[in-house]
Amino acid sequence: MLPLGQIRMAKQKRKVTEMTEKKNKKLKKASTEETLLAPQAVSGTEQAHPEGEAVLGARQEPAPQLPALTPEEKRVLERKLKKERRKEERKWLRESGAAQSLPAKRSGAQLALDYLCGWAEKHENWRFQKTRQTWLLMHMYDSDQVPDALFSTLLAYLEGLRGRARELTVQKAEALMQEVDKASGAEPFPLGKTQRIRRVLQLLS
Repeated sequence: MLPLGQIRMAKQKRKVTEMTEKKNKKLKKASTEETLLAPQAVSGTEQAHPEGEAVLGARQEPAPQLPALTPEEKRVLERKLKKERRKEERKWLRESGAAQSLPAKRSGAQLALDYLCGWAEKHENWRFQKTRQTWLLMHMYDSDQVPDALFSTLLAYLEGLRGRARELTVQKAEALMQEVDKASGAEPFPLGKTQRIRRVLQLLS
């Protein structure tokens, strides 16, 4: 018979061998299950998103670019937009009634007479304006354009005329006086106009 110590060692070896075999069987079984499940998971993912690659491809496609406008096309487009804005503004004014409330533009006669009154009142904002003076010199013999109430003021303004403006005013008055003399028989000049011409000549001559 074998000694007791050897018997115990043999039993322990068998136990270790059995435990190792059990572990190896479990590892093989687990590996086999993972191998079987892996294709199913992959196929399941593909079935859940069969169009995944197509969707990603569509998202990555760049947006179509519009052709760049030439300078001439840009100008045409800007003019068109301006016309549309003006049309909308006029439409809005008509609808709101604001067009009727806008102040009327002052005429050249009104501006010239205001210029003369501003000079007479020594207004601090008054300044010489050749355009207004020219209008007064051209229409000063017409009582419809320059009222009688302002003619004396205009004569006072004429006293300050100098240089070429004074010479031309005298020449025109003399020419008109000659016409008055010629027309005294057939079609005489209006009395008011004749008197104005004489007063201007007396002042400037």
